Amino acid sequence: MRPALDSYTFLASGKVREIYQIDDDTLLMVASDRISAYDHILSPAIPDKGAILTAMSFYWFDALGVPNHLAGGPTDERIPDGCVGRSMVVRKLPMVPVECVARGYLTGSGLIDYRATGAVCGVALPDGLEEADKLPEPIFTPATKAEQGDHDENISFEAVAAQVGAELADDLRRTTLDIYRRGAELAAQRGIILADTKFEFGRETDGSLVLADEVLTPDSSRYWEAAGYTPGQVQPSFDKQIVRNWLTSPESGWDRASDATPPALPADVVTRTRQRYIEAYEWISQKSFADWPQG
Repeated sequence: MRPALDSYTFLASGKVREIYQIDDDTLLMVASDRISAYDHILSPAIPDKGAILTAMSFYWFDALGVPNHLAGGPTDERIPDGCVGRSMVVRKLPMVPVECVARGYLTGSGLIDYRATGAVCGVALPDGLEEADKLPEPIFTPATKAEQGDHDENISFEAVAAQVGAELADDLRRTTLDIYRRGAELAAQRGIILADTKFEFGRETDGSLVLADEVLTPDSSRYWEAAGYTPGQVQPSFDKQIVRNWLTSPESGWDRASDATPPALPADVVTRTRQRYIEAYEWISQKSFADWPQG
């Protein structure tokens, strides 16, 4: 018989995940179906989104072959009823207070920084780059860990070194770029471009890094279809782009610059977003989401 969720100690809630303490050594991370955009949690939720993110993370933790925080499988007996398929039992580790971002292509906040300074997080780039251009080589562009409702802020490698020490900063950069390259290579075999991604790391007692939180999901990564890749323009992606596009369209009637709460998402936006997340998982993993355990 599985334990009840309220038998564990609730620790924290983020935009998507809730964290509970199982015992002194292990935590339960439960991924909800909540979806956020532009620093707002939206309604309604996207059905099965939490399970899709969890399935994707389990796939990548296995495929990458690097030390990670998992302490059990997707049907671990410590996962409560109603949480199977959307939960991970993980080791309790001290976390590094840095968002570790790897970019292989220029887009998003990286493009904004580049247009203003010719660099991203202090990494100088060649002149003349445009939206979605491939970079000469992947770069490490860290960010601060923002509180819920705030933006992560891009920072330089030197700022990371000042915060956590030069040796750990070097380890973060090297490990981030190594995992990005592994993920990008596998994604490329599936006809997918991994444009950029964000990792979080914990630390073992000996100080070595452990890949933690979610990994290479559509919430933490930009995936583009290789067959349709066209530099110089915004690429269709496997994330919440459908939601963002609707929110910023005249149809929504919402002003992003205002303090107003975004309107409820239309049913067709919810349906198409759910399908896009499933497509990302199935395309990358080559597994059927229908076979993923849930309940």
